[in-house]
Amino acid sequence: MKNSSPRPQPRKPGSPWTVAAGAALAIVTAGAFSTLAGLLVGPLHEDLGWSRASVGLGSLVNMVVYGATAPFAAALMDRLGMRRVAVGALCLVGAGAGLATTMTAPWQFVLYWGVLVGLGTGATATTFAATVTERWFVARRGLVTGLLTAASVVGQFVFLPVLSWVIDAYSWRAAAAALALAAAGALPVVWAAVRDPRTEPASGEFAARRALRTLARAARTGPFWLLAGTFAVCGASTNGVMWTHFAPAAHDHGMPVTVAASLLSLIGIFNVAGTVASGWLTDRADPRRLLAVYYALRGLTLLALPLLLTSAVDAPLVAFTVVFGLLDVATVPPTIALCRAHHGADAPVVFGWVSAAHQVGAGAVAFAGGMARDAFGSYDPVWVGAGALCAGAALLALTVRRPREPRVTPPAPATPRRSRALPASPPPCR
Repeated sequence: MKNSSPRPQPRKPGSPWTVAAGAALAIVTAGAFSTLAGLLVGPLHEDLGWSRASVGLGSLVNMVVYGATAPFAAALMDRLGMRRVAVGALCLVGAGAGLATTMTAPWQFVLYWGVLVGLGTGATATTFAATVTERWFVARRGLVTGLLTAASVVGQFVFLPVLSWVIDAYSWRAAAAALALAAAGALPVVWAAVRDPRTEPASGEFAARRALRTLARAARTGPFWLLAGTFAVCGASTNGVMWTHFAPAAHDHGMPVTVAASLLSLIGIFNVAGTVASGWLTDRADPRRLLAVYYALRGLTLLALPLLLTSAVDAPLVAFTVVFGLLDVATVPPTIALCRAHHGADAPVVFGWVSAAHQVGAGAVAFAGGMARDAFGSYDPVWVGAGALCAGAALLALTVRRPREPRVTPPAPATPRRSRALPASPPPCR
């Protein structure tokens, strides 16, 4: 007699929120590496005698490698899985930070921080958040995207005062070593938590080939170039100026670096609120209009910054940090939503290429900002230029066409079924 009891169902590889928590830890840890370079400008200049432009070159390489890694990492997650890619990324950032403690020449900063840390942070960037959201969530994709993007902000800004204190109390090498230890500590937790929802074998197509084929398809569409252009401005006006040059610019006005780092942390706190709110709004409003509003307001705040920087923290400067914090990373959820609307299942890889443009813009302005400071003795031209770029991005966002709504073909009217026993029509009379 056959057993009539139901067969046990295979266990799922994990729950969505457990995977999201593990991904958030990886993103937070890698995010802490993204802004340390801004704190190293002064110490490397004073301790090793490097010019600010040479330090800016390392930041440029870091941001370009970061951006170039993102689309290939998104495709590699399809082949190897999210867990292996995330753990490998943490190994890279830990190795880069550890080797950075031995630097004596600018080329080593370019190699260790620019290449190794750039590869690791690029693999755990917003494309990682987009991949987790795409695979594990449906109804709340905008909100979860905002939460995971906020995790990168936590890593970028919340740890800044701690790292700044370590640099002041000990040395910049101690801060780099602390980040290497943080990456090592996160490895076992990320390995245990991050999973892929499906168990079938991945496609045999090489990750690099898929990333390039996806780029070739996306590059034939207008929305891709518009989104890449606006996101390049996003990188220029955040990573490029604020995360790299705000602390040294504030120091130029007599503000201690630790105080400037605290202001960046305040920006990070409001980043979390702004990004989560933007994700919630993206589920309910036109992403194009959201982007236009975000870029326009961000441009106005950057234009006002040269008038607000002083040696002391006053109410107008605090208001700037609050407003800029709400707008800083708010562009990510609507940009991912537009990538998904125009490119479907390829959205994580397409967003990886859009993120590459983000980092190119960031790296270019990070390098140009260092050159401007060396040439003019002031960062004021950089703030004004970034504000003007944001105004252009607001206009570009409005020109992105709406995605086509899928056509729903109405069902054909039902016809009565004819009996097979009778002929279709009566026979003619003879």
